[in-house]
Amino acid sequence: RGISSAERPKRPLSAYFRFLKEHHSAFRQKNPEVSNVELVKKIAGAWKELPASQKQVYEEARKTDWQRYGEQLAAYKAQLTPAQATALKEERKKRLAKRRSFKKKRELTVLGKPKRPRTGFNIFVSENFQESEGISPVAKMKQLFDAWQKLSNSQKQPYLQLAEDDKVRYENEMKSWESKMVELGREDLIRSGTQRPKKKTAETAKKAETAKASSREKKVKRKLKKSEE
Repeated sequence: RGISSAERPKRPLSAYFRFLKEHHSAFRQKNPEVSNVELVKKIAGAWKELPASQKQVYEEARKTDWQRYGEQLAAYKAQLTPAQATALKEERKKRLAKRRSFKKKRELTVLGKPKRPRTGFNIFVSENFQESEGISPVAKMKQLFDAWQKLSNSQKQPYLQLAEDDKVRYENEMKSWESKMVELGREDLIRSGTQRPKKKTAETAKKAETAKASSREKKVKRKLKKSEE
């Protein structure tokens, strides 16, 4: 029969998480106005101040559950065929990889990694999504995709130009961000195949600022020219 990893016995809670689960409702009633993060901090503080003798009660419960968990896990593994064991191992690998990917994305968000550049179609969608026909988001996207396909090259050009500008924005922001990552000792986050950014000297910083100013002037001129047309 097929066996899912959902049937695998659950690891027992640690002593602290037992305390957290047991007292969460009581702390919430006493502190209805605080956020979940602040509430957990309060519970963590209470756990830290808890006498060792009271902590031991939770630790003993954990040990008992851990022994039971070991027995249940052995029984669970004993019923698996070699094929099932291999399939569940692969399933676990994929789940862990997905979890690592999520943590990596969250870390990059916290570190302020620049958003990837948008395509011309992405920009077209963002500008027309609210007004597009269709009840569901999927229907709206289909309607917008069909509309994009029907646009002439000249009609698409403004969106494609904005996309090119966004690529420049992304590259400039990435270079600055990667330089910051080097200073923080996080070379592992720098794109592979790209030259390691060096720390800016006064001269290179001045050149970069001059280039940025020139780029801004060109953009302003382009906008003025378009408005005149």
